[in-house]
Amino acid sequence: MAKLHFILPCSIPEVRRSISSRFTVQLNNLCSVLLCLLAIFPLSGSEQVAGFSPAAYGELECGSLSSKLLIKGGIVVNAHHQEIADVYVEDGIIVSVQPNIKVGDDVKVIDASGKYVMPGGIDPHTHLETEYGDIQNVDDFFNGQAGALAGGTTMHINFVPPINGSLSAGFEAFAKKAKKSCMDYGFHTTITKWDETVEKEMEIMVKEKGINSFKFFLAYKGRNMVNDEVLLKGLIKCKSLGALAMVHAENGDAIVEGQQMMIDLGITGPEGHALSRPPVLEGEATARAIRLAAFVNTPVYIVHVMSIDAMEEIAKARQAGQRVIGEPIAAGLALDESGIFDPDFTTAAKFVMSPPIRKSGHDKALQAALSMGVLQVVGTDHCSFSSTQKAIGIDDFRKIPNGVNGIEERMHLVWDTMVESGLISPPDYVRITSTECARIFNMYPRKGAILAGSDADIIILNPNASFEISAATHHTCSDTNVYEGKKGKGKVEVTIAGGKVVWEDGELKVVSGSGRYIEMPPYSYLFNGMDKVDAAYLSSLGAPVKRIKAAT
Repeated sequence: MAKLHFILPCSIPEVRRSISSRFTVQLNNLCSVLLCLLAIFPLSGSEQVAGFSPAAYGELECGSLSSKLLIKGGIVVNAHHQEIADVYVEDGIIVSVQPNIKVGDDVKVIDASGKYVMPGGIDPHTHLETEYGDIQNVDDFFNGQAGALAGGTTMHINFVPPINGSLSAGFEAFAKKAKKSCMDYGFHTTITKWDETVEKEMEIMVKEKGINSFKFFLAYKGRNMVNDEVLLKGLIKCKSLGALAMVHAENGDAIVEGQQMMIDLGITGPEGHALSRPPVLEGEATARAIRLAAFVNTPVYIVHVMSIDAMEEIAKARQAGQRVIGEPIAAGLALDESGIFDPDFTTAAKFVMSPPIRKSGHDKALQAALSMGVLQVVGTDHCSFSSTQKAIGIDDFRKIPNGVNGIEERMHLVWDTMVESGLISPPDYVRITSTECARIFNMYPRKGAILAGSDADIIILNPNASFEISAATHHTCSDTNVYEGKKGKGKVEVTIAGGKVVWEDGELKVVSGSGRYIEMPPYSYLFNGMDKVDAAYLSSLGAPVKRIKAAT
């Protein structure tokens, strides 16, 4: 075994760290050694991601990996069932799930006795390599995904903003950025205006680009915010395409007034951010989005549900039979707003996101709603900035880039918060972190399942092992972490992506360019029977009424 060292780039504009790492490869002959050295030496001047131990970088992979894998004796968990079984994988696909599978010597065997074998996490809500105004956040598609793999997430869906209003230009730009990906990913597209071009491009996104969801902002006035007319037109178009409408639900007009009120009161620090966007504004916008979706009769997905106010609107709509998906995020489940009131600006600013992290009590209510099925799937809204970038708003909270980390921490936090606490079972955990996302975005059972024929995106979680979160040891690029110091039970010890072991024994073995774009077809299960609902509505109108015209 020969140990080779190289430096891996980490895209932090202002704050850069350089911590040595290494990786080990099996060298078959002298030719392999020379090829690896040629690939590595040109990269020696770049910065690296802390804690990385990659197997290769770029499109050249040094050494060879078996395409056959057996995970033996673990507790295999799917969304509705768990059993002790072996999982056999060939060429990135799960071939068999059953007890006592016999294999040859050419198969890599992992002993998972006493541990949970589960589908890799799917994060439905990320913003890798995305700009906030003129500032680009610190995690690109390689670094952010590498962190995700270390935390047990094997796929994410990233939001793609339009460029100068063009959905196609935005898609092409992000497709180029994502070429460095080291795990599977999909895209949502954001709608920020309405005209015939946008309407036609929505059709292109769905029919040609594999996108089945569009996001509408009711906040960020002057940037991304749309009015009710645009939202309505978008809902109607989404329905016609079988695409899911996603909504960032805060009242943008009221927020502008709230921000000015805080400034007038002399509240310019990060706490002004939370105070200017109270839960009532999230509740109002959530109710409005849900009611407009009911008017159109199309499913709607409320992103980053952060408050009791928003959760209760979702609960009422679902109880009435409306097809509404509520997505809490890791920060809303595991944190409260106390951090944003910290006297240290750097500490407080790292918690600034929208909607804000709420007062203690909202977190417990969201956890309960998730455990009872009122909320369905957990995301992160991962959009991480460095402390230097956040400091741009040191004298005006309105200028602080909005966003927190979470793509690496989500799976651990949800296990500790929801399973270790006794709120949900391991199958429920699989449902809210993987399976339901795969179903909503029409990828199941290719994704989100440990079944024969499914992609071999698998994690092995040790329920008895502990974790501790810190910016000093995480694998994403920010110099801060909103979960700093959090400890808990339940640690992902092995991550398998596309049939390859990419995280094991605390080492990352990731290859730039190995990730795949996953196309997501329209008309997920949320659209089943919608035509019958529409037909019943039309037949119930009792109109037009036939009237005898009065004689003139």
